[in-house]
Amino acid sequence: MKLENIYILAIESSCDDTACSILQNNVVLSNVVATQKIHEEYGGVVPELASRAHQQNIVPVIDSALKKANITKKQLNAIAFTAGPGLMGSLLVGVSFAKSFALALNIPLIDVNHMQGHLLAHFIKDNDSLPPLFPFLGMTISGGHTQIVTVTDYFKMEVIGETIDDAIGEAFDKSAKTLGLPYPGGPLIDKYAKLGNPKAFHFTKPKVDGLNFSFSGFKTAVLYLVQRETKLHPNFVSENLNDLCASIQHTLVHIVLDKLKKAVAQTGITTIAIGGGVSANSGIREMLQNTEKRFGWTVHIPKFEYTTDNAAMIGITGYYKFLNKEFTNLKITASPRSKI
Repeated sequence: MKLENIYILAIESSCDDTACSILQNNVVLSNVVATQKIHEEYGGVVPELASRAHQQNIVPVIDSALKKANITKKQLNAIAFTAGPGLMGSLLVGVSFAKSFALALNIPLIDVNHMQGHLLAHFIKDNDSLPPLFPFLGMTISGGHTQIVTVTDYFKMEVIGETIDDAIGEAFDKSAKTLGLPYPGGPLIDKYAKLGNPKAFHFTKPKVDGLNFSFSGFKTAVLYLVQRETKLHPNFVSENLNDLCASIQHTLVHIVLDKLKKAVAQTGITTIAIGGGVSANSGIREMLQNTEKRFGWTVHIPKFEYTTDNAAMIGITGYYKFLNKEFTNLKITASPRSKI
């Protein structure tokens, strides 16, 4: 018997945000996220503290999501969860809860790849936008990942370019730390960049063959510039903060643009969809919007609530897997290094 309404409860716990979302088919009924503030004083995510916070947050977050969706747990048709990639301890909290919840309700269990979720977030039903047409080039840009992916179907994805060292989100955050900005520093660089001259300081773009990325050398270049100039002018950073942030952002944005242009030339695909926390960056959004006019590309940029880690993207992926009857069993465990 065909179900008219499929209710998916989705859990996301890959890093430091505990999230739960309820979807009715491809429509989001609720999307709740509990952010862990404790990591700010350490300047980065502490895995052990993250997993403990997930244990404290997961029940209240799920309870809140069910109440906001105005449904009961008995109406659920499946439980979807992030199996990986991510931090092992964080993933285990979500995986364990999902397995127990599905077993208690006697409903199917659906494992989801976190990176696929970022790209399939574009298929959440939204009256303001239409989803990308297949095939499209997906770019996942976050604190832990930088990838270019060809997407020919919901679950036919191939990575054609990725970072060989650090992710772009880490380049933003570590550069911000070098400037003395608090964690997470990426959004602060974006904020101050709007007030500065993007060509005030020159940073050499890493030369990496093909469609791969590298950001370790860029971080080092920022560090050396700040160290060198601070020795000569102790107030160098404070007096040039806006220009430094604008120059850092300008360089990182154009590293992304250069690789996207190569990917379009190589594949012939001109539809672009981005996902991940760094897709919230205003410089990257503006750059991509400009490419529609300059190059004739079709660009899809997610809503802000679907850029950072959230469970709605896990839910939409779970929905399409449900339609394909792609379920898993209770033997599954977390996979911190899983790939698309």
